[in-house]
Amino acid sequence: MTFARQGLGRFAERFAASRLAAEGFSIVARNARVRTPEVIGEIDLVALEGEVLVFVEVKAGRVGASAGPERPALAVGARKRRRLRRLARAWLAEAGALPSFAGLRFDVVGVRVDARGRVVAYEHLRGAF
Repeated sequence: MTFARQGLGRFAERFAASRLAAEGFSIVARNARVRTPEVIGEIDLVALEGEVLVFVEVKAGRVGASAGPERPALAVGARKRRRLRRLARAWLAEAGALPSFAGLRFDVVGVRVDARGRVVAYEHLRGAF
């Protein structure tokens, strides 16, 4: 992954966390790393919305990019969904004290930026999978 792509991803994650917080979500973890014999990876955001613990995958894209779908949120396919579920199970098993929650959900946030780095589209798919 290029430095530019990493920077875009970090920007999108910060933007998504800020937007979610403004919508009333409590951010529990950012870039939650998991390393177990079964799965190694990172969960972009873990948040609490009311009594629901939400695992959020953030996808970013540039306007006019030739690779990937037009809407970044659509880039989360079946393989990525399975991986995120495994990461979430492992993270929950490793996590220390968590806020009380009554349910779990997986959301996807897509962020598109223009050539100047300005956000031109934001899409939040609640309960995406």
